[in-house]
Amino acid sequence: MREFARPDIDADSALLKVEVAGICGTDAKLYFNPPTTRATSGPVIMGHENVGTIVEAGANFRVRHGVSEGDRVFVEHYVACYNCEWCRIGEYRHCEATDWRTNPDARRFGYTSADFPGHLWGGFSEAMFLPWNTVLHRVPATMSAELAGMVMPLSNGIEWALLTAGIGYDDTVLIQGPGQQGLAQVVAAKQAGASKIIVSGTTRDSERLDLALELGADAVVDVLTEDPREKIMDLSRGRGLDYVLDCTSRAGTAPMLLGIDVLKRREGVMVVQGELAAFPDFPLKLVTEKSITIKSARGHSYRACELAVAQLASGRFPLHKLATHRYGIDQVDHAIRVLAGQTDEDAIHISMMPGMIGVPGGRTPTEASL
Repeated sequence: MREFARPDIDADSALLKVEVAGICGTDAKLYFNPPTTRATSGPVIMGHENVGTIVEAGANFRVRHGVSEGDRVFVEHYVACYNCEWCRIGEYRHCEATDWRTNPDARRFGYTSADFPGHLWGGFSEAMFLPWNTVLHRVPATMSAELAGMVMPLSNGIEWALLTAGIGYDDTVLIQGPGQQGLAQVVAAKQAGASKIIVSGTTRDSERLDLALELGADAVVDVLTEDPREKIMDLSRGRGLDYVLDCTSRAGTAPMLLGIDVLKRREGVMVVQGELAAFPDFPLKLVTEKSITIKSARGHSYRACELAVAQLASGRFPLHKLATHRYGIDQVDHAIRVLAGQTDEDAIHISMMPGMIGVPGGRTPTEASL
């Protein structure tokens, strides 16, 4: 734990009181293997899935973002320039100004050194500094902060399944991995009208696979106890699938090989996250013979976030069941280890809540208490 001076808030900036900061697999990856770029050197306040209340905002900031002090907002982690070619077409997630991997002066919430002006650049904190180029989304007053904390994973699911892959009415899809991203894609595919949604996982994922069915999946596959190819081809009546979305973690090359195998005879689409640094003996010939299109899952767009907020507000799906655990700032180390599978607890989505400092964390209360 560390204290910082309260940032000076001018006409173009604001201060956010953090209510919820979600924890995801990227947090675990960076926590155990911190990057060494200049943008992330020095003390880094992590936390990039942030929801909170604006407690102070300059006049220009209020006008620019259409917000007032007291408003609850979801904060995207991108902090872009809004002047480059990518920002001009609305794809600020590709802006160099927010790419900490290539730009030593980049800004991105959860990835930026506290040595930069403003200091509070992450959500694992009681407050966050918001510069003029923050991207905000208003959260309806009827939505709890913890439910709003699901905007990020759901927006990724919408972005990857609908906007990147292009899943639509009557399509068939395999979603590999029933984590928060995979389950979010179940909701996105169901909402889009997919006729057959199959979710694969392991025996350890039994509760998650049950939740996938509750969220709208038509069938699930345990890849450890069943022959996944045989079951998928049987479920598709031998045709194969239109889409495969890989949301696995640390599963090696097997998911992608299975995906290539079960895609339909021609023109199937596969979306991958690119966790593998390399792919030995990649079956390029089979990919080209089947005319498979491979796309990369990369972040989310403004539209995906707005759709995620609307989907959560609709109450059509029991998305609160994805928020399985909550912890205070003083328990972040343990929370990250829970998500990384280093404990006996099985968490889908973890909420870090500053108001819980000193309160025992763990599984979230029941639906009634939410």
